[in-house]
Parts: sequence; structure tokens; C-alpha cells
Amino acid sequence: MEQIKISILISTKNRCEDLLFTLKNIRHLFGKNVNCVVFDDGSSDATSEKIKLHYPEIVLLRNEISKGYIYCRNKMLNETGADFAISLDDDAHFLTENPIEVILGHFNRHPNCGLIATRIFWGKNTPENLNSNDSEQTVKSFVGCGHIWRMEAWKDIPNYPEWFEFYGEENFASLQLFRNKWEIHYVPQLLVQHRVDLKNRTQTNKDFSFRHRRSLRADWYNYFMFFPLNAIPGKLMYSIGMQWKGKIFKGNFKVIAPLHLALLDLLFSMPKLIAHRNALTPEEYRNYLKLNEAKIYWKPEK
Repeated sequence: MEQIKISILISTKNRCEDLLFTLKNIRHLFGKNVNCVVFDDGSSDATSEKIKLHYPEIVLLRNEISKGYIYCRNKMLNETGADFAISLDDDAHFLTENPIEVILGHFNRHPNCGLIATRIFWGKNTPENLNSNDSEQTVKSFVGCGHIWRMEAWKDIPNYPEWFEFYGEENFASLQLFRNKWEIHYVPQLLVQHRVDLKNRTQTNKDFSFRHRRSLRADWYNYFMFFPLNAIPGKLMYSIGMQWKGKIFKGNFKVIAPLHLALLDLLFSMPKLIAHRNALTPEEYRNYLKLNEAKIYWKPEK
């Protein structure tokens, strides 16, 4: 049997229609050197049944009881036999016509690249202009909805921490890669559409509070695990101060509850943070700060 060069990995739960739309748009990529794995994390909307019926070529995994997004990502990455792994959200697909060629070419040219971060458009409708003036560059981190692992690099670092639950695991992996001398490259030739309406997603107080709490605490977790001790107080106080100065003092009072809950999460997680501490040296920290920030949102030119 010929070695699978690339495996497309997708975790999903109760978003069957989104998933089917994604699979329809990437099916042309499947072939003798490219397979697709879908991990159904305890869906109750007949996701697995529809995959078996309409996409028999897909490798289907399933948890009868949900074990979480990070668990699924770890399991798929640890079990794939591919050389490279494309990680996509169930509501994201490539707009680039020949992504496989671009991916293999970039990894072949850059043996120190452990992960490719794609250019990501966030929106329900496909933009008319797909061109970009962005250039390839080394960045600090990547976005979970669309990236590609060199499996040699993944095997060189610890798994995503399941206790993060959601948010921050990409920054954790990025810092582990940096410590192990792997680079993250932003490759704008690879364009992914993440079919999310950001305004509607954060309209409700419940959704905002959940996401904001997880986002804040994830950053703080990574500070305590990776940054030199003398850098942590300043980074933490700056982060908290910006919540007050940039949001609460301007009337955005819904930030108050998730801010305080995130601080409690940080306090209760301190034993884990100490146990998993893998601090950068002062020189490594200075070099890390020089890297470009992660490219999260791309907006097309009009």
C-alpha cells in the first residue's frame, strides 16, 4: 500500500450540514496520496450515518459520548500515518485551487517549517477578490480552523492540553514548537474560508462570556508555563489593565464577569501550570518577541 502523504483531519459535533458542505468542497482533494478522517464527537444529528452513506471513502471515527474537541484532535494526530496533516474545522474549506501542491512544495523547500498557517477569511459568503498582497513570513502562532502539520514536528512536542478545553491550545503548541527549534510559516497562497459570522456569534451575553473567559485564561496559562518569571507580572497586569482601559471604562460591562472568572480559573489551575512549566530562556524569550504576530483575520481588498 502506498504511503499516505497528507491526511485531512476534521473534528465535528452536531453540525452535520456544515460538515457536509465542507466535504463537498474538498472531496476533489481526496486521492491515492491524500485521505480524510472525520471524528464524530458524540453527535446526535446522524452525522456518522450520513458520512457512511455519502462519503464511504472517508475514515470515520466516533465517540459515543463526547470527549471534547482537543481530545479528538490529539487522537487523530497521534494515529495518522501521514507525513503531513491538514487540520480543518467542520465549517471551513479551501478556496485555493491546488492546496496540496502548495503544501508539499513549501514543506520541501523549508525543512525547518513544522507547521503552515493558512490565510483565513471569516465570513459566510465567499469574497469576490481572493488575491492578497500578504507575503510568506515566520509567525508566533496559528489559527485552529485551518493549518497543516509536519508530523515530524508534532511528534516532537507534547499533545494539546485537554484541560485548556477550548482556546489557547494553538499558542501552547506554538511555544512548544519554538522551544524545539521548529518554525511556523504563514503561507498566504493557501486560503481557507471559515464560514462564521463573527458578529452574530458574539451577540449573546452567554456566548461572549464563555469565549472571552476561555480566551483570557488561555493566554495567562501560557504566560505561566512558558515566559521567564520576571516577565509574567508585567504581561499579566497589562492584559488585565487593557480589559479595564479598553473595555470596562468604555461601558462594556459584560467583560467584568468573564474577567474575574478567568482569574479564578488561573488560580485553581496553578498546580498544573507549575507541573507543565517549560520556560523559555531570556534569550529565547527575546527572540520569540521579535516574531510576527499570528495572522488571524484576512480581509479582501475592495
